[in-house]
Amino acid sequence: MRQSSSLIRQFIAVLLLLWPLAAVAGEFDRFAGSFMGEAEFVVDGEVQHRDMSTTIMPTKNGVRISWTSISRRSDGRVKTRTYNILFEPSGRKNIYSSAMRTNVFGKDVPLNPLKGEPYVWARLIDDTLSVFSLVIDETGEYEMQEYHRTLVAEGLELEFIRLRNGGALREIRTLLHRID
Repeated sequence: MRQSSSLIRQFIAVLLLLWPLAAVAGEFDRFAGSFMGEAEFVVDGEVQHRDMSTTIMPTKNGVRISWTSISRRSDGRVKTRTYNILFEPSGRKNIYSSAMRTNVFGKDVPLNPLKGEPYVWARLIDDTLSVFSLVIDETGEYEMQEYHRTLVAEGLELEFIRLRNGGALREIRTLLHRID
């Protein structure tokens, strides 16, 4: 009898340890999928077009977000940027740290903004999954990028904001349609 109650306590302890991980994975299930869209915006009087795509994949204890932005300028130049970042629980509710490199102990950790690398984190509030990126340049000035992806019936409403030292440099809003 004593042995079975000990086993039950151990089983309950394991469940309590794993429960938060299961809850985290489930939070992102409704965002799972691939989304595509395009945006038109003006920079320095020039109309620019940008094709955008996002893929959101829940993982065992977090979420992987991949996104691509293809800028098409009126002079024919094309610029493609792709990001693929794993986010895991930070220990704070609704805030997820990026796992962009592996440290000497084999743990995935964020990059270091004091070395000019982007410091990236995510936040989940209601139907909005946000990704923030902070970069500190060699003079100590900073740039922030914010990507707010809100679930809507048609897919994701994307709001991109780029700030430099607190001032807005660019804002893009568009709808990304679910493609799977």
